[in-house]
Amino acid sequence: MTDQNPLLSIFNAGIAAVSGKASVMHALKHKKDFKPDLVVAVGKAASEMCLGAQAIFGNQVPAIVATKYKHSQPELLENPNVKIIESGHPIADENSLIAGKALIDAISLLPADSKLLLLVSGGASAIAEHLPAEMSLADWQALNSRMVSSGMNIAEINDKRKSISLIKDGHLLENFSGGQVITCAISDVQGDSISTIGSGIGDTNRSSALHEVIVVASNQTARFAAADQAQKLGMTVRHNEETLYADVFKLAKKIGGFLRCANKGTYIWGGEPTIVLPENPGNGGRNQSLGLALAKEINGVDNIRILVAGTDGTDGPTDAAGALVDGSTFHYPGEAQQALDNANAGDYLEKVGARLVSGPTGTNVMDLLIAIVD
Repeated sequence: MTDQNPLLSIFNAGIAAVSGKASVMHALKHKKDFKPDLVVAVGKAASEMCLGAQAIFGNQVPAIVATKYKHSQPELLENPNVKIIESGHPIADENSLIAGKALIDAISLLPADSKLLLLVSGGASAIAEHLPAEMSLADWQALNSRMVSSGMNIAEINDKRKSISLIKDGHLLENFSGGQVITCAISDVQGDSISTIGSGIGDTNRSSALHEVIVVASNQTARFAAADQAQKLGMTVRHNEETLYADVFKLAKKIGGFLRCANKGTYIWGGEPTIVLPENPGNGGRNQSLGLALAKEINGVDNIRILVAGTDGTDGPTDAAGALVDGSTFHYPGEAQQALDNANAGDYLEKVGARLVSGPTGTNVMDLLIAIVD
């Protein structure tokens, strides 16, 4: 993903600041005497976070990594001390159940005096799961699909997941009888609470072990780094807030109207919008829908450029991160509006060259919206 475009340069700087590997290395550089007996990493950034742990403790420490399909690093695949399980996201699949059982089994086998390093990032809610006997995988998938499509925010969804799952809400560490746990978490939730990240898969509420939780990266980290990069490019940063917590169409109207009247400068938002999907949604995710909805609000305006993207490099069940739009993106209004109505923003954005594809970034701190007003 080239960063010759200043929007991309600013976005990439934000991503670099919350890299899974670098964030874990920074957090653990003064913990070299901890020496874990096992590293457990789960989430979209699990592979990068595990590499960060290996940079501190060496690559001989046994590790188990549960991550999304195509999110594993080659160095880990070649390491016989690392077990990798890739599974479904945003909806759990059969491999998610395999991953959940593998995590529980590995932690349960640790002796009483052992030390555990737990690395948690967004996506863990789907990537590793262990269900009660009365809940089938099909029923769990249907429930999660309904929640994701309904416009519920991530905290509401995670609360429901925690009430059913046998691995979330601290149940994973309930199986640890060792002496000490350090949890490093990359936050993809508002408030950065370990009880909400990954539906509380790293929560300590059921563990008696000595425990330390370190939030190693967050949306704020990414936004501040993005703002620094904008300033390095000679731009004035006039707005930097984590307030993207509403329906994408409401946000588009509010932000679009704000930008049309805004002074020259750079404007940054972070968070995780919601979207209500039709019965048969097309190709796209919340960021592509928000990007196209913003393009509608600034249609015909020639001095505003906007990037909106997921920091993990994926937007919903697609290979795109989001969108790069301006006043010309909504050039075919009838077709564009139909794409919005059908949650098919991805196909329209691809047609007009406004779809942003970055590939997996090795992190996940919700979404960024960056606007430049010239």
